[in-house]
This record gives sequence, C-alpha cells and structure tokens, in this order.
Amino acid sequence: MSSRPLLSRPLSVMALTGSAVLAASVLTAAPAATAGGGGVPARSASSVVAEHLNSPRQLSFGPDGSLYVAEAGTGGNGRCVTGETGEVCFGRTGSVTRVRHGVQRRVLTRLPSLAGMDAAEPIGPADVHVTRHGRYVLSIGIGQDTTARRSLGRHARRMGTLVSGRFGHRSRVLADLARFEAAHNPDHSEHRDSDPTGVLMTRHGYVATDSGGNTLVRTGHRHRGHLAHVRAVAVFPDVTVPEPSGGTGPMQAVPTSVALGPDGAYYVSQLTGFPFPAGAAHVFRVVPGHAPSVYASGLTNVTDLAWSHGRLYAVQIADDGLLAATGLPMGSLLRVHRGDNTTEDTVAGNLPAPYGVAIRHGAAYVTTCSVCAGGGAVTRIPLS
Repeated sequence: MSSRPLLSRPLSVMALTGSAVLAASVLTAAPAATAGGGGVPARSASSVVAEHLNSPRQLSFGPDGSLYVAEAGTGGNGRCVTGETGEVCFGRTGSVTRVRHGVQRRVLTRLPSLAGMDAAEPIGPADVHVTRHGRYVLSIGIGQDTTARRSLGRHARRMGTLVSGRFGHRSRVLADLARFEAAHNPDHSEHRDSDPTGVLMTRHGYVATDSGGNTLVRTGHRHRGHLAHVRAVAVFPDVTVPEPSGGTGPMQAVPTSVALGPDGAYYVSQLTGFPFPAGAAHVFRVVPGHAPSVYASGLTNVTDLAWSHGRLYAVQIADDGLLAATGLPMGSLLRVHRGDNTTEDTVAGNLPAPYGVAIRHGAAYVTTCSVCAGGGAVTRIPLS
C-alpha cells in the first residue's frame, strides 16, 4: 500500500475515527443498544437466527447443516500499534459461533482481535469453514503492515494467517499469509500490508483473499509439521479515480472473498479502497494462469459472494459508498448479473452494515451490523 492513508482494508474501514484523510468518522463500532438486534431487511418472511455477536463477518454451513460465523471481536487492553487509521489494541476477544438446530453457541473463543477505542475498527476472525471430517479452517485478519505483528505479543502470532484444527482440540497455523506478503509483496505497494479475509476450500488446499495485499493466494495442506506453501494466484492492481478533494489518485482493489463458480473459475469480490466510490466495485473472474477479468461491474463496496443454482449473490456493505456514510452504513443483498449492474437487482435492502452471506435451502443467511460490539446478527432471507 502507499504511504498515504488509503484506508483500503475492508475491516479497517470500519471506524476511521481520527483519520487525517477523511477528517471524520465513516464508520464506528456500534453498541448493542443501537444496533437494532442486527437489523431486519424489508421482507416479512425474514428472521434473525443469531444475535448478540461481536462484529460478525463471513459465515458458512458445515456438512451437517450447522451454521458457523466468524466474529472479529472487540480488541482488548493488550499491546497497541498505530497504523494508517490510528491506534488499535490487542485482545483475545475474537470467536466463532455455531448455530445448530436453533441453538446458538460460541465454539471457538479467545481468538486474536484488534480494535480501537470503544471497540472501533474491529479486526480478527474473518471467515470460517468446516470439513466433513470435522476440521475447520479459519482466516484471521490483521490489517496492518506485516511488521506490526511482532510488537503485539505472542498471542498475536496467529493474526495474518489461516488456522486449522478440530473443535475442542488445539489448533495450528496452516499458512502464514502475512509472512508471504512481507517476503514477496506481489502488488509492489510501498507498504507490505496483509489482511486475510475470505477462504475457499478446494480438493488440494485453500484459496484465500488477502485484502491488504490485494492478492488471491493458494495454499496446500500443512505437511509433517511444516506450514503450507503460499503462492499468488492473482494480483489486483490499482486504478485511477477522481478524489473528493479534486484531481485523481490511485484506488486499491481490496479483494474480500472468493467463491467457486459453476464454470470452475474463482469469483472474487471487491470492496475498493479510498475513496470507496459508489458503483466502482467489480466481481472479478480468475482462472489460474491468466490475468483477472471483470465479470460484473457497477457494484459498491462488496464484501462477500455466494453462488446458488447458477446465480451469483453479493453483499454490499454500503450502498451509497463508505465515504458517504455518516454513521452505520446501510447495505444490501443483490443478485449479480454478468456485465453492468448499475441497475441493481436487490433481494433485500436497508440492511445495517451487512458483510457475509451463505446460502442453503433457498435462503440467504447474511451477517448484519458487522461492526457492532455485541449487536451483530445473522438474518435469514428467503430468495424466492
């Protein structure tokens, strides 16, 4: 990333208080009392299936139908670092919640988390998947220059990584995306920032987005005690856009999630970096060995994708663009069409800071109030 505060990491845009670039807060971590239970979309058949979550992000279904939700946490009173968006402090407040047969329970706790004052700018667990053999893989963000991890203490060593294990047993680092970014810096940015977000399980390992590094990476499996090898599958370059103060400047891509399409290609969502303009986000189609191509355009600040029955769905965290938000942004769940999506096909709108989506049995499950300490939720939205 450039030395200028581009604020392009998807989880670091959640507070932005004190930013010299914006001179005002775009988003703040909302307390549970103002979160409205995570919000309910404008559909009478919608229902809340999980609540009181700490900044819920991406989510997925396990083989038995259980729903798993990554919670970024609330930071803590541990060691602090100062990055492009101000000071954030470490705590072991990240977690994973499971919803099974209507019962909600945290099955992983005391996971690494960074946040600013009053739980602002939460970053930590970002995505979780569970295999049919009962193993999970979890991405844990960091959203800082890769050198920052060293100063946060030993419990922060899992930030910027993919972690694997079994519930009730000790977990291990599977792959270190922050270390890969520090060593290779595929996008050749001035700052070597890393922020693992979306994860896709494949037959031979995992594919993940590094939002800070603007890359899609692939890893194998951990072998004989050695970390899995990481390599770049695709790099998403900057583009030049108009700036609020006049003139033009570079905008980073900020990939946020990856989904396997019905054609076997990878589809990658884009948040965009500063100034987060409305209509400037894409869905990229990635075929390994080829440069990314634009599958869909005209979207805004997309944080997650899911395919279902040949249709692609996307979550926009802020329909009007993050820079336009004066408080908690309002977003939506959309059907995405190949080509221009300037005219949106909205499945559910007026969602408070939505982030992740998973689809099962004709319904989308969307995390809402994704920057709310204790006020996040998962809402079930029928697709027909």
